[in-house]
Formats: sequence, C-alpha cells, structure tokens
Amino acid sequence: MANRHKATSTNVEDYWQLFVNRRAYVLQSKRPHPESGRYYYFRPKGGRNGEPVSLTAATIRRHLEGDVTLGVYAMNPATQRCKWIAMDGDYKESLKHLCELQWELQQQKVEAALEQSRRGAHLWIFGEQPLLGRQCRLLISGLAEKLGIPVKGTGTAEGIEVFPKHDELKDGDFGNAVRGPLGIHRAISARFWFYGADYNLDNQLAFLKRVTKLSEQHLSALIQKLGQPRDSVRKEITPAPRCQYPAQQRQFHILDHVEVRRKAGRNWITRCPSCASSGRDRSGDNLAISVDEPQKYICWAGCSKETIRAALGCPIPERREIFYAAG
Repeated sequence: MANRHKATSTNVEDYWQLFVNRRAYVLQSKRPHPESGRYYYFRPKGGRNGEPVSLTAATIRRHLEGDVTLGVYAMNPATQRCKWIAMDGDYKESLKHLCELQWELQQQKVEAALEQSRRGAHLWIFGEQPLLGRQCRLLISGLAEKLGIPVKGTGTAEGIEVFPKHDELKDGDFGNAVRGPLGIHRAISARFWFYGADYNLDNQLAFLKRVTKLSEQHLSALIQKLGQPRDSVRKEITPAPRCQYPAQQRQFHILDHVEVRRKAGRNWITRCPSCASSGRDRSGDNLAISVDEPQKYICWAGCSKETIRAALGCPIPERREIFYAAG
C-alpha cells in the first residue's frame, strides 16, 4: 500500500523524543462505531487485571508503519509540563487562521510546523525542554486574541483547539489526547504529512528535529510582552434552556440533571458528572450532549454511560442507552 512505510529504530527514537511526554496513550479504533460511523479512540488495556498499558517503542513503530494509529497526551501531571503545543483547526477558515498564527509566531521568533489534517490543519510548537502547560496556554491565548482568532472553550462554537487543554492536571488525570502525527487516520486510510519536507518518514522527522525549539526563557518573555489575555479565565456561560417533558414521563433525560455551559455545533457541552465525582474535568467540557437528540451523549475522557448515570444517582435499569459522537 502507498501509505505503508518501513520505520527504522532511528525513526522511532526521534519520534519518541519529539512527541512522547508520558507513557499513557490512546489508540484509534480500526472499525467505525456501528451507530455513529466514527472511529473512536480508546485506552488499550492488558495484563491480568485489565489495567491500561504503557507506550512502548514497538507501538510507535507500528504507528509509523501504519498498523495502528495512536493518540498522544500533551501534559505530564507529574511535572505539569509539555514537550509541545498543538493547535488543531477543523472548521471552514481554520487553515487560514493557523497560517496567520504561524506567521505571527515567526515574527516573535518562534518556529511552528504545520501539519496537514483531514478537515484543516494542526500547528505544532516544540519546547527546548518541557514547558509549563499554563504558560503554553497563555501564549496561544494571547496571540489568538491579538489576531482575532477564535479559540474553543471561550464561548465560541468554532475555533482552534489548543493542546494542552488544561492549565494543570491532578496525579492520575490524562487530559485530552491528540492524534499522533505521521500515522494513518483510520477513517480515510490516509497519512497526513508536515509541510516543508518530502513525504517520507526520514525526511519528515529530520525536518521536525531541525525546527527551532522554544526555550522557557523566550516563552516567559513572550507572555510578559503579550500581557494577560482577556479569555484566559473562562467566562460564565448562560445556561441553555432545559427541555421540558410531560410530568407523567418517567424516562431519564440527562439535561434534567446537568447544567450546560455552551453550545458547540450540534452539541451542548458541559462537565461530566462522573469525571467531576473523581475530581477531574476542571475545564467542564468533557461531556457532549446532542442538541437534537439529548438522549445521546458521550464523555470524551472515556467515562461509560453506567458511571455517568451512577454519578447522577440515576443508575441504568436493564435497558440499552445510546452514546453520541460529538460532531
């Protein structure tokens, strides 16, 4: 197949140095969900007790060769630091906005690598050493505000997504994963490359190694220069009106039990009750609920419908409930 590439030990080592900041990871399903048609990510498990497994060089090799597609986490909760900052855009003008951001970064003497994606692009900044997640987010928030580029999570329905998505993580938290570069997207069996180098693993990884890395000193100076962005503190969002149901209806409706924070596309976005009961989901955006069919919902952190319902004090009776894939 044209997308198959043989990975060398050097490729694997380079990839690890560039993208792996912790051993937790996710894999993209090789088969679509039977109801949504989407290719979800899951944390692989193994061993006698079914615990999540740690990332290995062998898995990275399989990713680079197209056998699996992994997702990597930005922040390590042990240090609250990131090896990289990634900006993901998948809306109509996202490529234009990411190119504007790349140009502005260049003016600030920060080199960023632009990666192709299915519906837009990803823009990556690499640290000279792991950088504090909060400072990474302040940099992108400040530049986006300066350029008038929308950022998801600040009350906008569309905008770039910034990884890391949290200022800090508790021990045991994962945050949000992003598709690992240079792998094959299972939904379309295509590999996406970085602009700026020939389309093969050797040249792509050599290019990424040459990209100038952002130092902590330069990052701090840029944040001081930009000042505190207005949207760095999440604004309170007026709750959407809850659905009204007949009094005699005894069916479970999740909108009767949660307060939505904002609308994004076809979904209400709010805090996952199961995550919250475990002290997670500090950004309050892990749960997506379909606007048109609110009986369909999903937690992007992987909580099951059983744990969500249990956290609400409404355990599921013996019937099947549908999970929803946010668009």
